[in-house]
Amino acid sequence: MGKTIFITGAGSGLGRGVALGLAKQGHHIIATTETTSQKTDLMLEAEKQGLNIEVFKLDIQNDRDRAQIEKYDIDVFVANAAINEGGPLAEVPMDRFRELFEVNVFATLETVQVAARNMVKKGSGKIIFMSSMAGISATPYVGPYTATKHAVEGIAQTMQAELKDFGVQVATINPGAYDTGFNDRSAEEKWKWFDEEKHFTKKEDMLKQSEGLKDQFDPQDMIEKMIEIIPADHHKFRTVHPEETEKQLKETEQERWTMEI
Repeated sequence: MGKTIFITGAGSGLGRGVALGLAKQGHHIIATTETTSQKTDLMLEAEKQGLNIEVFKLDIQNDRDRAQIEKYDIDVFVANAAINEGGPLAEVPMDRFRELFEVNVFATLETVQVAARNMVKKGSGKIIFMSSMAGISATPYVGPYTATKHAVEGIAQTMQAELKDFGVQVATINPGAYDTGFNDRSAEEKWKWFDEEKHFTKKEDMLKQSEGLKDQFDPQDMIEKMIEIIPADHHKFRTVHPEETEKQLKETEQERWTMEI
């Protein structure tokens, strides 16, 4: 039996792959994109694959766009839309830091509130927050994004306890570093404002840190994991993938209890 699955930020990356993959399995997919050009692109791809996906533009920061969520009877709401930007926390311009919180935390929670109201009314449903390995660990120069994903973890864990008695499930999916272009684009943004003359952070340290982006995982692997988890009736509260990232995060968390300064 197919489910009605609503996905934000389906215009690119993992969200796009998951929307197409779940539609192939016969689920009714409402895939929303940040821009109209992404909408056109996704519709063409769905048509090419012979898939019936409902696609519309939903910028999660736009009140009118968010109101459209109300119209649907949703089984699973996937809060996937997010932006990513790096930079040293001691020097990041506050407007950039605030913008990440506006999208990844505030607007994300506002979309989830709309979905939650409808699910509580009918006494069933599931909300999935697309978090990240950055919601659990911290990497130098990825601080702004990391801070937003730590906030998302706090929101998801709290809502899980608050909505349980209403028959609404809440979970997170935490991908490792997947090669969708998302991480690479975020690593570039800081060079728009960073100035070696003015800032004390060493440029070479930031460049060295982004070297790690050369070894990202194949996104198809994560897409398949998400396609398995999203429609499932029962699974763990937190899905970290791949396994090596889960192992790495558990070790990092343990280290935090013994780390001294």
